Amino acid sequence: MEALTMTAQLILALAILVTLHELGHYLAARAFGIKVEKFYLFFDAWGFKFFSFKKGDTEYGIGWLPLGGYVKISGMIDESMDREAMSKPPQPYEFRSKPRWQRLIVMLGGIIMNVILGIVIYTFMLLHYTESYLPAANVTDGIQAYDLGLKAGLRDGDLVTEINGKPYERFEDLLGTKILFGADLTIIRGGQKLVTTVPNDFYKSVKEAGSGNFIGTRQSCLQIERVEPGMPASSAGVKEGDKQIAIEGLRTMSIAAVQTKLKNLKGKPVSITVLRGTDTLTLMPVVSDSGRIGVAYKPFLGNYPMQAYGLSKALRYGTHDAFQAIIVNIKGLRQIFKGKEKVGDSLQGPVGIAREFGGIWNWARFWMLTGLLSMVLAFMNLLPIPALDGGHVLFLLIEMITQRKLSDKFLEKAQMVGMILLLSLMIFVFGNDIFKALS
Repeated sequence: MEALTMTAQLILALAILVTLHELGHYLAARAFGIKVEKFYLFFDAWGFKFFSFKKGDTEYGIGWLPLGGYVKISGMIDESMDREAMSKPPQPYEFRSKPRWQRLIVMLGGIIMNVILGIVIYTFMLLHYTESYLPAANVTDGIQAYDLGLKAGLRDGDLVTEINGKPYERFEDLLGTKILFGADLTIIRGGQKLVTTVPNDFYKSVKEAGSGNFIGTRQSCLQIERVEPGMPASSAGVKEGDKQIAIEGLRTMSIAAVQTKLKNLKGKPVSITVLRGTDTLTLMPVVSDSGRIGVAYKPFLGNYPMQAYGLSKALRYGTHDAFQAIIVNIKGLRQIFKGKEKVGDSLQGPVGIAREFGGIWNWARFWMLTGLLSMVLAFMNLLPIPALDGGHVLFLLIEMITQRKLSDKFLEKAQMVGMILLLSLMIFVFGNDIFKALS
């Protein structure tokens, strides 16, 4: 059942992302009077499809292979490799007959749509799920430094006033992606202004221990959002709303760290310390054979005055967070090219992404991952690789600079090379996913 839930979430996310990406190309093409022959969600490989219908000049349908989708734009060299159509004289309604600037917009249409979708989802998440944020200025009693924070030179009670020399508004920014690849944190300690440096390879520590092992507020904990009936936590007396301040005596804000601890204690009792109102309780659920006690956590930063987002701030921070996702991906790719990260450890395919969604349908997690994937899809499609949108954009920019059209034969060969590269990458990530799942 869990595998089915993971697969369903992945397919729904892909359906949303692919449909809107291809819609970007479709709308741009139609705006310039370019004929679109096909619009397909998923691939109708070898002619197989679930259904299709034709309206006007365009055939719409859903293919059987959920690895993407496509629009077939008339007069364009694409994955269809329709040499017969390209050998005929150009027609006014074809892609190749249009000015270069129009063709460039058509090729950027999918990327632009994914960026818009990403911003909308991130904004929606802040408005609907997060609702408010903790202003950094309200954390007057300083931070709680966990293991990773202590290693970075931070101490309990430090007031962090700047990230990389700039003031920040949301305390959550200290816990997010801005510091994964290193940052200078300006702090006030004992009335003195100091600067401590988070190392450039901090992301490795976060990957191993979880971001919640860095810092929190002095009141931070993990709030128990849901207790599953019949599971060990319920039997041990854990209740929704309890605030877990320690597990086996370890204070942490990292859900991943808690899950790792539980997996190492399968079949054994685990000590969890919780706050219930003004009482501090120690409960001893026995960890199941699957490494679970049956609770769902959410981070709780404390009883500080919060600030509601509102539409304007949600849009501003949603845009910021969406582009921050792209920045992190760029920095991550840079680490791979520098040889500091193994390709197999950094890339995930459909199987790995499905596992990220999890075996329980959680709409907040679904939208968070869908928004992230939308921004990643936009970035990946902008890479100057033949067969991707970025490859077409690169060739169009070369034409615009040189004022010379690249030959159809060159574009066909480039398309073929790109398709081989993408197919090879797809085989690699599938194999890598399966290897990780079995190891």
